[in-house]
Amino acid sequence: MTMSLTLPPGLTVRAATLGDAAAVCALLNEVDLLEIGRADTELAEVQADLNHPEVDLERDSWLLFEGERLVGYALLWDESGGERIDVDHYVLPGRPRGALHLFDLMEARAARRAAANGAARAVLHLHLNSTPTMDLSALAARGWRTVRRYNVMARHISVHADEPPTPVPGVTLRDCSAEEDRRHAHRLLQECFTEHFDFQPRSYPQWLDDIGAERADWSLIWIAHVDGVGDAGVLRTHDDRPSMAWIGNLGVLPEARGRGLGSHLLRHAFGHYAARGRDRIGLGVDTDNSSGALALYERHGMALDHAVDTWELICPV
Repeated sequence: MTMSLTLPPGLTVRAATLGDAAAVCALLNEVDLLEIGRADTELAEVQADLNHPEVDLERDSWLLFEGERLVGYALLWDESGGERIDVDHYVLPGRPRGALHLFDLMEARAARRAAANGAARAVLHLHLNSTPTMDLSALAARGWRTVRRYNVMARHISVHADEPPTPVPGVTLRDCSAEEDRRHAHRLLQECFTEHFDFQPRSYPQWLDDIGAERADWSLIWIAHVDGVGDAGVLRTHDDRPSMAWIGNLGVLPEARGRGLGSHLLRHAFGHYAARGRDRIGLGVDTDNSSGALALYERHGMALDHAVDTWELICPV
């Protein structure tokens, strides 16, 4: 863990508060414009991050100011209860020492949290756009390395081209308006993704916090029931992004794969959101996913919008 220089005159750091959500959202949208060409961060998303039950804002958040202007933001949370620590980091260009100072603070705090968990090391993960505002050479010099790439895939949709798919014999879909079905959806997601890279087991209450259950539209989350198998697939979507509808998760249990269930769920999302008046839909996919998810999405007309890399740092505690 390499320590950067102290902050230059004019830059200051303090912890975030819930009242800073709007300013943080504006900063993240500035970064969005630079990295992907559009503002794509919603205030509710930032509020959920700052309210995360595994974040102690006083110790796990940092705001970087240039005079009175917010120019950087970092956040740390611990879902594993062990060595794995997740961090976010956003800084506008032209403040390299400020950006590195936030890394100093994050890395030191991550080591303390991992130690408190009884871990022998801290394994930090950070998601960055493949062409970020951050200086990647400076990040690499601190010992960070890329360990995974995710593609954000997108597709144009319309009511003319994307009618609801023909029902598959033996397959029925139901939404999660009922509490019992919300618990079924959680169980299916845990089972479908348990072998995936970076999977962290989440209890039902933790999952509700993760997805912002208080603002979730449960009619946009579906379970697929397969005759002879039972509940075997789940499709979690939401409609709160300004640029596109979003598929958060699409999972099929191993014993139900190879029946076209994933394609059916994907086409269901296309048709449903086209009928809602959206003209674009997207999702994120691990490019090393062994289930063939990337090829599935490409077959259905989804194309690369931008890429996001997972960066990792391993340090002693």
